[in-house]
This record gives sequence, structure tokens and C-alpha cells, in this order.
Amino acid sequence: MSDRSRPDVRAQTDEGQEDSHPDASKEEANPTVVEEFLNVDPLADSYSGWVEEVPQRLQQEKPLLESALMCIDMQYLDAARGHGVFADAVDSGVPEEAQQYYFERLEKTVLPNVRRLQDHFRSIGQEVIHIRIQALTLDGRDRSPAHKRLELLAPPGSKEAEFLEEIAPQDDEIIVNKTASGVFSSTNINYILDNLDVENLYLTGVYTDECVSTTARDASDLGYYVTLIEDACATVTEERHEFTIETLRHRYCRILSTEETIEELGTSPQKERAAAS
Repeated sequence: MSDRSRPDVRAQTDEGQEDSHPDASKEEANPTVVEEFLNVDPLADSYSGWVEEVPQRLQQEKPLLESALMCIDMQYLDAARGHGVFADAVDSGVPEEAQQYYFERLEKTVLPNVRRLQDHFRSIGQEVIHIRIQALTLDGRDRSPAHKRLELLAPPGSKEAEFLEEIAPQDDEIIVNKTASGVFSSTNINYILDNLDVENLYLTGVYTDECVSTTARDASDLGYYVTLIEDACATVTEERHEFTIETLRHRYCRILSTEETIEELGTSPQKERAAAS
């Protein structure tokens, strides 16, 4: 955004003096004008048509539109008390009250909803795909630079790499291992989804503002129809969760609840629904 489009933005000289016009020092920003300006989104309608309306229409017009539920990082590394990131609650870097909020939301809301969504996707013959952080090597030398800096490591066969029992993979459901925040940038998930003819992605998992958000943005850029299921995601504070939801809404993905998602998908298996149409 250029300075010209901002209200009451003044150019700075090399000496740090205001240099927009003679009376610039006398001007004061009008808080109401600034707030209205910040809330303006001239592209909202354009994005909404792609993000909100197209997936809904396709679900009605194309009964065989393949969908996948992506369960992101629901593992002992970052979603279990006393393990991985939270092995030492004090050294985790997350304040005690934030940890309490996070785990209460996980245990009371997110995990039950993710399991309910998994069962529903299975019942209608759609893919449930499990994404987790896991290195290829025991010492993690293949990890991304960011994970190395964060000392984030889940070696193969480790407790940290295990999925939480409540939402663990069943039968031959697909598992994709990654060593970066984004699954699309660090794995062959795009190739897998293309082979599965999946166009419609429903996202769940942790953290809302990190790996889930990155996945939503990357998937949208690649042309997938993305839905983030708000009450099946969590991060360490309510504020960070809500801010991320509002940032993604209408721009990169739709935001639905578990109940709305199940109602949208219906109860009949996709192939049976197609045969009856």
C-alpha cells in the first residue's frame, strides 16, 4: 500500500523531519476515519464469490466432487499435556493460563469435533488425511531450517510422532509427514490430492494461526476450495485463534462449524448420491 492511500501519512526527510506540507504538524488523524479506512476491503466481493459461493454451488451440481478432511498435527508433539513442546510446562514458552486454555479447548471441543468429522467423512466414502510433523531421520538432519532453529523434532517411532488416540488413523488412511509449517511446500501432498481427484479440502487441527493457516493459504493459492472448520481447530490463545479466523474468512477459505460441515456434506455416501442423481 502506498503512502498516498493512507490518511495523514507524512513523508520523512533524511533528518527525520516531517515534510508533507507546511501545515502537516498541525494535522491530527481522525480515529473514526482511520478505523473506517482499516475496515475497507475493496476486494471482499470478488474473493467471496470464489471462496464462499463456488464450493456451495459445486456441492449441489457435482455430487462426485471429491472432498478430503485434513487433520493437521494432532499428535503428541504439540497437542498433548506433558509431551513434546509441553514436556516441561515452564520451559515451553507458553504461559500457564494459555496452556490451560489450549488444552481445555482441545479436550472439550476440538478432539470430539475432529473425531465426529472423521467418522462422518468415513461414512460417506471421503478421504481422511492425517498430517503430522515427523522427520525422516532420527537426528532430524532433514528438517526445515525453521524446525531446526525451534528445536522441533519428532523422530520416526517416537512418542512425539504418535497421533492422539482419539483421532488416530484407521485402516489404510493416508498419513503425510512434514518437517515444516506448510504441508504443501514440504511434501508431495499436492500430487497425492491430484491423484485422488480431490478438489474440496476441509481443514482441522493445530495451531490455527500457524500450520493450519499456512495450509489454508497454500491450498487456496493452488486452486483448492478450502473450508476451515472453526470449532475443530485450536491455538494457544483465543485472541490468536479469532484473529486468524477473521483474516482467512472470505479471502482464503470458508469458515464453517462442525455441525454446518456435516449438514452440507449430507449423510448418503457420495457414490450412491451420484448414482441416484
